[in-house]
Amino acid sequence: MVSGAFVGKELAHGTAVATRWPVTDQQEERNMAETLRDAFIDELKDAYDGEKQLTKALPKMAKAATSPDLRTAFESHLEETRGQISRLEQVFELLDEKAKGKRCEGIAGIIEEASAVMGEDFDEETMDASLIAAGQRAEHYEMAAYGTLVAWAQALGESEAAQLLEQTLNEEKAADKKLTMLAEGGINQQAADAGGDEEESEEEDEDEPPVKAKASASTRR
Repeated sequence: MVSGAFVGKELAHGTAVATRWPVTDQQEERNMAETLRDAFIDELKDAYDGEKQLTKALPKMAKAATSPDLRTAFESHLEETRGQISRLEQVFELLDEKAKGKRCEGIAGIIEEASAVMGEDFDEETMDASLIAAGQRAEHYEMAAYGTLVAWAQALGESEAAQLLEQTLNEEKAADKKLTMLAEGGINQQAADAGGDEEESEEEDEDEPPVKAKASASTRR
């Protein structure tokens, strides 16, 4: 089916009729690209805000961690996150757009859940395991977001932007892998063992016979 636009055409006797001029495939592709470009910029703003939110959340998560390796992982990713913000600003510049964020509700929700976890009265091992879970929620969200941004940048012919975004995507994948290694390398098992020890302690307390009250000094003999 040929698509096109109507334009007015003046006839010799003064009446006007509508004439459809065909729209080429190149014009249709250009219109689609402009629409995708708008969505691309919108997603960039979302990612930009999300990264800024994480620069405030990661120090709190590092402080709440008791495992030195986990604390180091959060602190290291905080530095990476600051670099990712700078990289996004480069992408905005390549697109002749102002670096501006749009509230990222997804990351906001993940951070809210992490804050709730940090408010729980967990033992140290369970807290570390829960912090890893919260961190990986954020990483998986960002991996999906940056994967989309890379694909869209490539489709739009923004190869330099795609390369910058792919660097960030690879960092997110590496951070997620690091958290998995920490979880599987001992933290999850330590949390499970700590829970088992607590249950055994409670059972022992229940099995102990009640202590008999000592006779009062005033009791008659």
